[in-house]
Amino acid sequence: MIREIRGTVLSVEPAGIVVDIAGWGVLVAVPSPDAFSPDEQVTLKTHLAVKQDGMDLYGFKDPKDLRFFELCLSVSGVGPKTALSILRRAPRENLEAAIGKRDVQYLTRVVGLGKKAAEKLVVEISEKISVMESSDSGEDAEVFDTLVALGYTEREARKAVGAIPSSVEGKEARLKSALSIQP
Repeated sequence: MIREIRGTVLSVEPAGIVVDIAGWGVLVAVPSPDAFSPDEQVTLKTHLAVKQDGMDLYGFKDPKDLRFFELCLSVSGVGPKTALSILRRAPRENLEAAIGKRDVQYLTRVVGLGKKAAEKLVVEISEKISVMESSDSGEDAEVFDTLVALGYTEREARKAVGAIPSSVEGKEARLKSALSIQP
């Protein structure tokens, strides 16, 4: 199992980044490829998914993101692509808070999971997540609803809410930040 890689980013692609590792260009699927730039030195914690048709490598800058990704994989019916998609749609801290609080509405509205999938995720991993007290998930659900009311599509609203920096606090500040992000 490959658990960590270090190298230089050769290119950024929609599916991930290509990292030069000892002369090999390795495609690594990451939650936000746009956070990387060519020629950047990276160290990623990784998860190697072996399937019938090949192998895929998933990489994360933060070991906590890898842990959350692997917790999602422990839920039956959730594969690596779904787990990565969940991490692409909202910050991990907000996802953990929503799951810890059993906030199925946040997971369905903001993250875009179906109700059954969201309930299954909450039931199967809520006990495994240590959650700090946070109101971000409730605020983000309200920000999401406001963006949709303003004419954003649900997809654009999810993207904008997911791009809000975790350092921004308060519903009004989070909404202002989301509105400043181009849909």
